[in-house]
Amino acid sequence: MRKQFIIVSALLVGMAVSAQKNEIKTADKAVKSSDYPAALAALAQAEGLINDGNAKKYKAKFLYLKAMATYANGAGTDNVSIGKAFNEVISYEETSGKQKYAVEIGGLLNTLINEVAGKSSDLYNEAIVSKDLATFKSAADGFNEVFLLSPKDTAFVENAGMAYYSAKEYDKSMEVYRSLLDMGYTGIKTEYKATNKETGKDQWFNDKKQMDFQVKLGMAINPETIVKESRKSNILTRIAKIYIAKGDNDNALIAIGEARIANPDDYSLLIDEANVYYHKGNTQKFKEKLEEAITINPTDPTLYYNVGVMNLDQKNIDEAIRNFKKAIELKPDYGDAYNNIGAAMLQKAEPVIEEMNDNSMNFDKYDAIKANKLDPIYKEALPYYEKSYELNPSPSVKATLNGLYENLDMDKRVE
Repeated sequence: MRKQFIIVSALLVGMAVSAQKNEIKTADKAVKSSDYPAALAALAQAEGLINDGNAKKYKAKFLYLKAMATYANGAGTDNVSIGKAFNEVISYEETSGKQKYAVEIGGLLNTLINEVAGKSSDLYNEAIVSKDLATFKSAADGFNEVFLLSPKDTAFVENAGMAYYSAKEYDKSMEVYRSLLDMGYTGIKTEYKATNKETGKDQWFNDKKQMDFQVKLGMAINPETIVKESRKSNILTRIAKIYIAKGDNDNALIAIGEARIANPDDYSLLIDEANVYYHKGNTQKFKEKLEEAITINPTDPTLYYNVGVMNLDQKNIDEAIRNFKKAIELKPDYGDAYNNIGAAMLQKAEPVIEEMNDNSMNFDKYDAIKANKLDPIYKEALPYYEKSYELNPSPSVKATLNGLYENLDMDKRVE
């Protein structure tokens, strides 16, 4: 009886494998005749037994046909399902060590990835011009889709985070950036790029083997291997900017602190930190961080200008003027810096004007104070306002200039 049971079991297994083989043949014919729904239906019948030990020899073929039927010669619309099917073929053949379909499937996958990535990049560039939030979001969704098509392409997740941020989808952007950190993403990676010979456009590959194969076939030229630097501090900075946008300055400072640990020489992080303190109303810390940034990047005129503004607000007039002059030294056409030097000098006139008001009934003393103290200040400030107006003819500077000309009894006026 036991022998008979074994024989019957063997017969049943043989029948199942035979049936599965027939379904795969049916699917193969359907794919070749472009009847993709019929192919998927036949494969669904075979799927239940595909992992059986007696049927594993058909698994690569099964996965290949499933991928091709899902792709539908480019007519398939569910890119996530297509990508999953393609990656199953590649992963299975990598594990089995037998490469029969992976190269073909890899080529199709790369084409699909480039199409989706290209469309998403176009949408993002379009959104930069139009400022349309919905277009930014569509670009972000597309970048996310690229990652689902090719989980190795984590850089596209970062692109998605940036696009979601631009779309003001702050929670979604935060989720994306946090997921990158959770998966240990640093952005340090080797990328493989070549020029598509037919289109002349850049094409990216998952690995060097795929790129070299396309070059060998004559389908791609100018192969490049590119090593990317760490992006961790950039991600943390983006997270900080999200917190700032949401008004959460305390968490923004924590994120920037983490970013500075990852990249202590990045002076732009100090600028971000300074701006957070500014949003918090801590102008002293704002100035300190800018001064620290100057020690790292002493050739940035904007840094000196902003430190000058803070010194001016704190009535450190001579220090403010020194910073504005340094900004002009680095950027001779810095109109706002010229204007602020003039403004700083006019602040020196405030106590002089008070002294004049105190002696308003003593005409001789009043005139003496004006001639000996006030007019020299106005004369010193005048050329800076004139230069500022030359570089940036704004109504406010025009009004100040005409006021100075009048107070100095000059026969001159800006019309």
